[in-house]
Amino acid sequence: MTSRPVQRKASSTTSDIALVAVFTALVIVLGFVYVPVGVLGVPILLQNTAVILAALILGPRRGFMVTALFLLIGTFLPVLAGGRTTIFALGGATVGYIIGYLIAVPVAGLIAKAAVGKPKGTAIAVFALGGYLGVAIQYIAGAGGMIVRTGMASHAALAAQLPFIPTDAFEMAVMVAIASGVHTAFPHLLRGEIRH
Repeated sequence: MTSRPVQRKASSTTSDIALVAVFTALVIVLGFVYVPVGVLGVPILLQNTAVILAALILGPRRGFMVTALFLLIGTFLPVLAGGRTTIFALGGATVGYIIGYLIAVPVAGLIAKAAVGKPKGTAIAVFALGGYLGVAIQYIAGAGGMIVRTGMASHAALAAQLPFIPTDAFEMAVMVAIASGVHTAFPHLLRGEIRH
């Protein structure tokens, strides 16, 4: 009588590991798609929205695991945008964005969980709220890092985020559409369950 729950838990753990590994690889690959622009050469990149996508699809716990694993790998290998390491990013003006990842992902994931069981239109709105709030958190944390590391005035640091808004807004719309499609195909995924 106890073997079935144990097997289910083992299967769930295996699925979690596989999903975290796949999304970590995706985040790393998308780090090689970037365009340096704006103040201090902070790049427009898909990595910022890819970590949010992980949260929207996998939820706060597994999304955070993706982000933490990605940053851990980045301490040894140059997997961050522009071929940088996590240590390099933490030592420069981009430190705020790294911290922002760790805050934005669980927030976006928690909001995304509210989409479970909702009609498709409502779920898309919830994903959009979580996604765009996550990006906003990255902007605020990124600006904070610039202020601390460079002594930039707060209004200038916030203004430095402006060039990224149009591209990130478009990217996030795509990520929300992807998340909606994935959850339509796998409606139990956000609960940590996969229907076989």
